[in-house]
Amino acid sequence: MKKIYLLALLALGLGKAQAQIRLDVESGLVLGTSYNKVRIPNQGGTLVDLAQELSVKPKVFFRLRADYIINNRHHISALYAPLTIRYNGNFAQDVRFNNVVFAANTPTTVDYKFNSYRLTYRYDFVANEHWRVGAGVTAKIRDAKIQFTNESQDTYFDNFGFVPLINFYAGWKPTERWGLLVEGDALGSKQGRAEDIFAGITYALGEQANLKLGYRMVEGGADVDRVYTFNWINYASVGIVVEF
Repeated sequence: MKKIYLLALLALGLGKAQAQIRLDVESGLVLGTSYNKVRIPNQGGTLVDLAQELSVKPKVFFRLRADYIINNRHHISALYAPLTIRYNGNFAQDVRFNNVVFAANTPTTVDYKFNSYRLTYRYDFVANEHWRVGAGVTAKIRDAKIQFTNESQDTYFDNFGFVPLINFYAGWKPTERWGLLVEGDALGSKQGRAEDIFAGITYALGEQANLKLGYRMVEGGADVDRVYTFNWINYASVGIVVEF
């Protein structure tokens, strides 16, 4: 975390006269989850795949990113990305979650919250008319909560923690208006992994505004003493990026 702050302070000293501010507002639909495997506690809990055993409806999401860009190459950004998904249905077997047993064939609701707050520094080592490619580091704060509820039981497990990630960006503009974009944060370890990746097309509305349209995936989880949880979330995404 200290390294990220030092990089940010270094970038701030490189030339405020050439700084820009960029806002990236993204929305669309959470289409569903390819899998959402949960076992809490990891020893003694029941392993369930919420995506396979319960149903979920598409829902609207939003994300907001603010960038401070210095000398066209140094990016300092803050991201707010809230997300809550609700699953409904009946489990085919009794499920022990957070040391509470939820009976089979009983209507059950599971609320899965995964809010993300991130601070990123990225350096673009390629920045020309057609290409922009860069990499950096992200400090992510994870605010997660899984809550099981039925007619007689209600319990939840929450987790708030820090996750370091690698940030990357690759944009190609073969024409003045159209482009391709891949960007995200990702990192893995023995205990778990995290990936948040967008891939899509961009269209320039003018010199200071761009549309983007594509697919976003959020995947990852942890296998530690207290919990086992891995998910893959699919998004249909549209956004607008405005520079000031």
